[in-house]
Amino acid sequence: MNTVNEVVNTPFKSNEQLAPNPASNSEVPSSAQIIGAEILVRALAEEGVEYVWGYPGGSVLYIYDEIHKQEKFEHILVRHEQGAVHAADGFARASGKVGVALVTSGPGVTNAVTGIATAYMDSVPLVVITGNVPSHMIGEDAFQECDTVGITRPIVKHNFLVKDVKDLAVTIKKAFHIAQTGRPGPVVIDIPKDISFHKAVYEYPKEIEMRSYNPVLRGHSGQIRKAIQLLLDAKRPYIYSGGGVILANAAPQLKEFAELLGYPVTNTLMGLGGFPGSNPQFVGMLGMHGTYEANMAMQNADVVIAIGARFDDRVIGNPQHYMSVPRKVIHVDIDPSVISKRVHADVPIVGNLKDVLTEMTAQIRSMGPIKNQSDVQIWWQQIKEWQKTDCLKYDRQSEIVKPQYVVEKLYELTGGDAFICSDVGQHQMWAAQFYKFNKPRRWINSGGLGTMGVGLPYAMGIKKAFPNEEVCTITGEGSIQMCSQELSTCLQYDTPIKIISLNNRYLGMVRQWQELSYSKRYSHSYMDSLPDFVKLAEAYGHVGMRIEKTADVEGALREALKLKKRTVFMDFQTDPTENVWPMVEAGKGITEMLLGGENDE
Repeated sequence: MNTVNEVVNTPFKSNEQLAPNPASNSEVPSSAQIIGAEILVRALAEEGVEYVWGYPGGSVLYIYDEIHKQEKFEHILVRHEQGAVHAADGFARASGKVGVALVTSGPGVTNAVTGIATAYMDSVPLVVITGNVPSHMIGEDAFQECDTVGITRPIVKHNFLVKDVKDLAVTIKKAFHIAQTGRPGPVVIDIPKDISFHKAVYEYPKEIEMRSYNPVLRGHSGQIRKAIQLLLDAKRPYIYSGGGVILANAAPQLKEFAELLGYPVTNTLMGLGGFPGSNPQFVGMLGMHGTYEANMAMQNADVVIAIGARFDDRVIGNPQHYMSVPRKVIHVDIDPSVISKRVHADVPIVGNLKDVLTEMTAQIRSMGPIKNQSDVQIWWQQIKEWQKTDCLKYDRQSEIVKPQYVVEKLYELTGGDAFICSDVGQHQMWAAQFYKFNKPRRWINSGGLGTMGVGLPYAMGIKKAFPNEEVCTITGEGSIQMCSQELSTCLQYDTPIKIISLNNRYLGMVRQWQELSYSKRYSHSYMDSLPDFVKLAEAYGHVGMRIEKTADVEGALREALKLKKRTVFMDFQTDPTENVWPMVEAGKGITEMLLGGENDE
C-alpha cells in the first residue's frame, strides 16, 4: 500500500535569495549543523551508493554543489531525465542494489515519470530524488513547480515530501529500506529547495523500524505442508516461476527444488534466467509469445505452483479460458496483494521465496522417495509430444538477414554469458526466445510497462555495475531513437556497450498486429526517414556497422565483440516481413496459438 505525506506549507518566509553560501567540510563532526544538501550527500554515501544518474536544474543546485565537493560516489550526467531513471533501473536490476537518480523540479520530474513507472511495474528498487520549489511557494504555480507527490503516487511503492530539514536523514534511511525490502519498488523523495540550504545536526540512523511497514518473510508452515501434499499427489505438476525469483535472489533454491521433484519448469518473460534455460526440465517461456509446449503444459497441468509470478494477462491470456480447466493452484509470493488477484489460489503462501523454497525442499527431502514419479513420466511423455511442434522455426537458409539468426549467433559467440538487455517490440521477444539465459539478472527488459527506449540507458547502468562484463542491448530502429542521445553519455563516462539493432524499417510489433488484426492497414508503422545509424554512431564518437547479408552476421558480431573498449552500433538490415511466432491474440486462450508456418504465406 502506498502512503504519502500531505503537502503543507512550512512557515519559512524567505525565498532562496536569503540562502547562505555554504562552505562544506566532509570532515564535519556529526554533532555540527550542516545544510540539507550535505545531509543528503553524506547519507547517500553511508548507504553505499556508488553511482547517481541525474540532470541538474535550479531546484537541486545546492545538492549538485555538495556532490561536486565529495568523492564517495560518482555522478553520471545523462542527456535526458528519463535516461537517468532507466540507467539507475538497469543498474539495480543487474546488481540487485538500489539504483539512485536525481532530477530537478517541474519538467525534470515529469521527464522522470516514465522511468519511475517502468521500475514500479517490474518491482525494481530505486530511490529517485526530486527537487521542488521552496516550501512556501508550493501550491502557488511557481516557475517549474509540479505536484510531485500527486503525480507519482500511483507509480511508486512510497513517496515522501520533506517538510523539515531535521527529517531529511531519517527519510533517506526509510526510502532505502522501503525500496529494497519486501516486494521491491521505487521510492521518491521530494526535496523543496529551502530544505537543501537550511541546517540541522547530521545523525544518520544505522537501522530503521516502521510500525506500518513489516513485510512477511517466513511462509506459514501449515500452508507449506498443504502445498507439498498437493505437489506430491499431482499427476501433471507444473512449476511456473516469474520475476520474483530473480528479485529474491532465489534462483539456486528454485533449481534445487525443481531438480529434486523432476517437474517441468517454465519462466515468464521477467523470470528468464531464474531457472537455467539449457536445463532439460525447462520447457521455455510461456505466454503470448511463449513456446507451444510451455503453454500447453500450463493449460493442462493438474497442479500449478506459481513462484514469484502473478498470472499476468500476457501469461495466461483470457482468464476464463485458463480457468475452464480444473486444477489446483499454489501461489507463493512476498506480496499478498497479487495472490488470487487474477486466478484463485487454493494454497496461498506469503513469504520470501528463498526461505519458502528452502523449507519446502527440506521437508520433501525428509519424506523419502517421491511416489508420483510414474505419473510424472507419463506427463513428460505428453510434453515431449508437444515439443515435436517446432514452434520457433524460421528460414535459416534466407539470404535476407533473419532477426532470430542474429540473436542465435550472439548467444553462440558470447557463450550465453553476456548481459542482454532489450528495448520493447519484436526484437525483445526474439531475444527472449533465442538467447538461453542460464543465470539470473542477465536478462534486463521492461516487462510490465513495456517501455520503448529503455535498452540503451539500461546497458549504461549495467556496464557501470559490471565494467568487465560484456553488455549487449538488442533493439529496433524505432526504440533506439527514443533515447539515442544517451550515446553521448556512453562516451563521456566510458561505458562501452554493444548495440544490436534489428532494423526492419517498421515499428515491427505494431506492424505484426496490423497485419493480423487490422487487414494489413499499416497505419503509421512504417519508418521511411530513418537516419544513417552508422554515421549517427560515429558522430557520437563510437563505431558504426551496417550489416545487410546473412553471410556477414557472424563476422560483424565477432569484430564488434573484440572491440572491448568501444561502443559499437550494429545496424542489421533484417527481413521486414518477419513475425514473432507463436502468438496468442488478444482475448484468446493460451492454447489458441498462431504458429509460424501456416501464417507466413
